[in-house]
Amino acid sequence: MLTRIINGNVLTPSGWKKDCSVFVRDGKIVEISDTNLEVVGAEIFDAQGSYVVPGGIEIHAHGGGGSDFMEGTEEAFRTAVAAHMKYGTTAFYPTLSSSTMPMIRAAVATTEKLMAEKDSPIMGLHLEGHYFNMVMAGGQLPENIKNPDPDEYIPLLEETNCIKRWDAAPELPGAIEFGRHITSKGVLASIGHTKAEYGDVLAAYNAGYSHATHFYNAMPGFHKRGEYKYEGTVESIYLFDDMTVELVADGIHVPAPILRMVHKIKGVENTALITDALACAASDSQVAFDPRVIIEDGVCKLADRSALAGSIATMDRLLRTMVFKADIPLQDAVRMSSETPARIMGILDRKGTLEKGKDADIVMYNKALEVQCVWSMGKIVEGTNKLG
Repeated sequence: MLTRIINGNVLTPSGWKKDCSVFVRDGKIVEISDTNLEVVGAEIFDAQGSYVVPGGIEIHAHGGGGSDFMEGTEEAFRTAVAAHMKYGTTAFYPTLSSSTMPMIRAAVATTEKLMAEKDSPIMGLHLEGHYFNMVMAGGQLPENIKNPDPDEYIPLLEETNCIKRWDAAPELPGAIEFGRHITSKGVLASIGHTKAEYGDVLAAYNAGYSHATHFYNAMPGFHKRGEYKYEGTVESIYLFDDMTVELVADGIHVPAPILRMVHKIKGVENTALITDALACAASDSQVAFDPRVIIEDGVCKLADRSALAGSIATMDRLLRTMVFKADIPLQDAVRMSSETPARIMGILDRKGTLEKGKDADIVMYNKALEVQCVWSMGKIVEGTNKLG
């Protein structure tokens, strides 16, 4: 069946197109036309003036709908992904916090199974740790944190190709060798939970690290030791023009003026939006998967309030924060939620923009940036159609 979406403000790679038609068949966009072309037998969907944009691509989230990916089960994965899809996410890289190898292998098995399904929204697995600086552990489980261990990561990457990203602190012993190895296997290496200064970031960059995990969070900025001043991880990453970053754009992890500054300096092409959401996101539950975590002021914190521990955000909240609080143009905010993460993760050939031949992952928002409808691979996500 051919579906024709009409009367929308459609975001294409060449900009906004008003009142054009998006044609969808068999999970793909087959045409985007601003003509009044009539197609006999096409199912008409009236966008009623909504913004029609590419679906969000989540490259860093730990769970949702009451389930956490650390559980490793098929049920937990399906529940969390389905919960986020109702809020504008159409492609997903499930994220594990610092975990044991048995936990990682369980998640790998589930990821491989779900990725093999037709039209799966799961693109691969993201390992946030467990090779982190203990001083910057934040909400990570300290008992799981250690230095990079080739006896762990080399066999694991021989067993599976579903791991698409792995984060580490580059100042740790063995972290440079780790970065070289995983990038040689096509895995994105990201700097996170770190005390790295410029020399560490330079070494990491030369070893293949190309991304920064939840930029500004769990990493130092400009600081002093005694009477002398030192650059932090943040300033160091700014100095590498092509190093990409991600922002927890819930308005709490990173304040609006800093969101604007990252947009100004790093730009749309090098900045992705993430939720870093925990199990309690997209859920009526106010209980986090980690018993150390509380929900307060619209964010997840360690109970002793020593650190933020993730968010309860969904993709639509990221866009509202960027547009209404940080004064970022909607076009740029959408691109940072879709096109840029697709480019970072190497799937821009099929996702991230609305173009002929790409997957029909489409979200409609009203003027308040509330979700009106979500398509995943050309099918309306259950419970999202508010336009009738």
